[in-house]
Amino acid sequence: MVRIIRWLEKQKVPLDSSVLDIGTGNGVLLIELAKNGFTNLTGIDYSPSAIQLSEKVREKEGMSNIKLLVEDFLAPSAELLGFQICIDKGTFDAVSLNPDNAVGKRKQYVRSLCSVLKPEGFFLITSCNWTKEELLNEFREGFEIVEELPTPKFCFGGRIGNSVTALVFQRKGDMENRFLH
Repeated sequence: MVRIIRWLEKQKVPLDSSVLDIGTGNGVLLIELAKNGFTNLTGIDYSPSAIQLSEKVREKEGMSNIKLLVEDFLAPSAELLGFQICIDKGTFDAVSLNPDNAVGKRKQYVRSLCSVLKPEGFFLITSCNWTKEELLNEFREGFEIVEELPTPKFCFGGRIGNSVTALVFQRKGDMENRFLH
């Protein structure tokens, strides 16, 4: 969370930018963003009990301006449009572990992301299951890498690696207009 907030602040992302937390869980990331001055925050989760929990956390913290919705990101409602920033910490990992057509679900995730994130918008992903190279491959359609965020390193058998990968992507500009020029 600190890594994500630090990056947003370093980029001087306007505090009124629309932010979507994909798979918000208990909503703690949104609370931290609100405490850091962000005002246009939405959290979604397909689990009604996760949204109930995040609503309790939101009330306790007195952050009534955070919008929370029960949504399946693989079939987003028309309400989820035009976000400037999308954040995922672990949801893509969970989608990837689905025993029922994981490859198709990953492709649908990328399509959903393209539909909710504005062209030129930023996508920050934190993954425990995927390497940088694998994520670059998964999101090559429609996204380009902006930055790899530093994560803790470990050494095993003489090789250095990361147990967590955190990347920032930018959605490529409007594809339809590219073909007109």
